[in-house]
Amino acid sequence: MAFTIAVDGPAASGKGTISKALARQLGYAHLDTGLLYRAVGRQVLDGADPLAAAQALTAEALDDPSLRTPEVAQAASKVAVLGDVRAALVDFQRAFARRDGGAVLDGRDIGTVICPEAEAKLYVIASAEVRAERRFKELTGKGIETTLETVLADVRARDERDMGRAEAPLKPAEDAVHIDTTAMDIEAAIAAALGAVRARQEART
Repeated sequence: MAFTIAVDGPAASGKGTISKALARQLGYAHLDTGLLYRAVGRQVLDGADPLAAAQALTAEALDDPSLRTPEVAQAASKVAVLGDVRAALVDFQRAFARRDGGAVLDGRDIGTVICPEAEAKLYVIASAEVRAERRFKELTGKGIETTLETVLADVRARDERDMGRAEAPLKPAEDAVHIDTTAMDIEAAIAAALGAVRARQEART
């Protein structure tokens, strides 16, 4: 039986970690939809046309380790404002969402655009400062040289671009459960998310 969990939120809010934990504990498939845009952004940096890259995207392209670099993250945010690119990736995401056995998708517009009928919707947030600290530790832990000030500026720039774009702006679905992870450790955040999903599951039975 299909059961879709839509997890939205800004960069480094914890939505990816929460989504992976939900998928693991529930036995669902997981898709980080941001990787789709990162994969397109990676190809654009290499000289490809954005729409052509989106239309030709394969699952194998999501395994490229370079997709997690700051340069690709910024490129992804820029191609994500393009309506034709977003449209080209919609079918891929919706087909994944309705697969048998359940699916967890995290991104920016899952509960509002991609899967408005999702059985459970979460909106994961945290302050820009805390999100920048998390991303800074992640990047420096991978050996990427940067500064906290640079990362904070990037986080704020991505927020402004994601929330202000005309096509599918980042915003919570009206029926989404909000989870603010600013002062939460990851265990508490996962527990809150799992509790919200369990409540929706029970409401269906």
